[in-house]
Amino acid sequence: MAKVLIATLYGPDPILVAANKLGPDRMVLLIDSEPSKMQTDSLELIKSSLGRVIDVKTVKTAVYDIVDVARKAVEVIDMQPKDDEIYVNITSGRKTKAIGLLFAAYARYSHVKKIMYFPEEKGSSVVYLPKLQFQLNESQKRVLEYMEKGGFSSLMELSETIDISRAMLYRNIRELEEMGLVEELKLTDAGKIARL
Repeated sequence: MAKVLIATLYGPDPILVAANKLGPDRMVLLIDSEPSKMQTDSLELIKSSLGRVIDVKTVKTAVYDIVDVARKAVEVIDMQPKDDEIYVNITSGRKTKAIGLLFAAYARYSHVKKIMYFPEEKGSSVVYLPKLQFQLNESQKRVLEYMEKGGFSSLMELSETIDISRAMLYRNIRELEEMGLVEELKLTDAGKIARL
């Protein structure tokens, strides 16, 4: 069983602190699709100081597309062996990237051991965030799946395509709207993330 740290990257300090506290065997850092000089320098520092003892990989993501960040982070989580302990660090990087990584941890809550945030104040202890999840029933998951595919013009057409009663479909749509996953018969970004 290996420890895996998945983190957003901008400055090196939150990554170095997390690595010191956890002692991970592998590290996957989410960087911008076009890394800034600060990110590139931070990555080089991390690789030169930790790369000899920790396997350090990077995954490029969009900067402001939370769904893209979450999708790629879910792919990273899914690629890890099931016995590995996965730790998520949302301290560094742009807020949109940290939120995308956080949502990925929620989408794969059963695979993630801890979600961490390291405050900037010296002497502050690590903050462990709750592991939340999208609690969707099978019917709601099917509705989201078919809505993501699109190709329907009304709820009646969707109910025929999905093969559930209109009453059940209406109830599911209402519940999904209340959760913020659906709006005007389209998936919101949160709905797209819940589908991951």
